[in-house]
Amino acid sequence: QVPKVESGGGSVETGGSLRLSCVAPGYTQRNWGCIAWFRQAPGKEREAVATIYIGVGDKFYAENVKGRFTIARDDSENTVNLQMNTLRVEDTGMYYCGRASYCGTANWNRPSHFEFWGQGTQVTVSS
Repeated sequence: QVPKVESGGGSVETGGSLRLSCVAPGYTQRNWGCIAWFRQAPGKEREAVATIYIGVGDKFYAENVKGRFTIARDDSENTVNLQMNTLRVEDTGMYYCGRASYCGTANWNRPSHFEFWGQGTQVTVSS
């Protein structure tokens, strides 16, 4: 059985919280590279949610999640987590983590810059 890369999704009501985890030992242990969270709703393109440049510490957020979502590394679990608070119906989608050797203001939100290697985790927010 292939180990899950992303986990933590579920169904919540508007205003609820979820914490997603992305297993990334090659990045957290080496203190290197970038991990990003993207999401994709049915019929829509994949969009960036948040990205962390692990070795540098820079974090990038989509405008519509700023103040509600927090991306952070957890070295004890070798994961990069996405804490999502005050969830909205429009946050519904499949969430994926992507990896890259570097990232910055020009590419932190571009799906083509990242490699996606997991199956995603579903987040459903109902009103």
